Amino acid sequence: MSSEIRTIIAEGMQALAARDLPRAAGLLRQVAAGSPPDDFPWIALANAELALGQGDAAEAAIDRQLGREIRDVGALLLKGLLRERAGDARAAISFYRTAQAQMAFDGRVPPELAQLEAHARAYLASATDDFTGHLLGELGQDLSPAMREAVDLLTGKRQIHLQQPTMFYYPGLPQRRFYDPAEFPWLEAMLAHVPAMQDELAQVVADGDAGFDPYVRHNPDRPAPANHLLERKDWSAFYFWRDGAVVAENAARCPATMAALDLAPMPRIPSRSPNAHWSSLLPGTHIKPHCGMLNTRLICHIPVLTAPKCWLRVGSDTRTWEPGVPLVFDDSIEHEAKNDGPQRRVVLLFEIWRPEVPEEDRAAIARIFQAIGSYSSG
Repeated sequence: MSSEIRTIIAEGMQALAARDLPRAAGLLRQVAAGSPPDDFPWIALANAELALGQGDAAEAAIDRQLGREIRDVGALLLKGLLRERAGDARAAISFYRTAQAQMAFDGRVPPELAQLEAHARAYLASATDDFTGHLLGELGQDLSPAMREAVDLLTGKRQIHLQQPTMFYYPGLPQRRFYDPAEFPWLEAMLAHVPAMQDELAQVVADGDAGFDPYVRHNPDRPAPANHLLERKDWSAFYFWRDGAVVAENAARCPATMAALDLAPMPRIPSRSPNAHWSSLLPGTHIKPHCGMLNTRLICHIPVLTAPKCWLRVGSDTRTWEPGVPLVFDDSIEHEAKNDGPQRRVVLLFEIWRPEVPEEDRAAIARIFQAIGSYSSG
């Protein structure tokens, strides 16, 4: 690049900094009209043109920058703004979303783009509502739950959450977050034991919560988990079955709860399962998003002590615990729970086989985990 071109560009940038927009645009146009250098400041020219109300010229400069760097965040945001002003909502949304994705990948919002990024977020939120209204206006309101979710996914109101077990993945299972309790007739008989379970829980609480231990514990033979609830009773468990063995002392104190668990078809794998406990969540406690170890089981919650403002999110579906309403869900899908209320929440938690896993594969899975256990023990 000649020194003369460098001088013109430098003068143009100085004029832009001084807000002498006509001079800045004129100088930069002078270089852009010929054979501009590879590092020509197209975004600077676009900003000058935009400030002067020259939308077409600004967009042409932005297109030159995107032709050189297709993921330039500043150029993507400005392109979105220009398409927005031109009334092309679909294009504006596309450029704004691409800019957001790139900033998420980079892990930062450039400080000089903070105001424009905030505008893009606000526009996307409004445009999503407008687009959703348009779609529902065309489709009508009489949609199945699956179609409503499909529309939410299309418009970005929901995200796709799939099974991501941390240890063992069994292929081909349906991606179901929650199951209908009516699919498990034995749950009704378990619910009949809830009043007696509530009495047993009240006695344990009256005895000073003896038997409730932090759910997240540190095994000295393993690295400590990076969990903010480590060794804290904010989330605690009162075990009835643990790693395939009855916890005798707790079982003896709670015969009604043990009778209820006898009705559940819990997996039987030596040194692995059943696992069943009261799960207690104190006010203010947040179990952060995570995935379970395997997708061949379902987690069941029988509400024993419900509380207001407590919720469980599995994927994009959020439920609350209501008296007499079990929750059955796939914990290999990202999930989290929080007690946003003033009272303690306790559920009876246990695991069952996913009904889609055939008996012969259940037996093979059990052998896999027995093999893992025998290898671990030497």
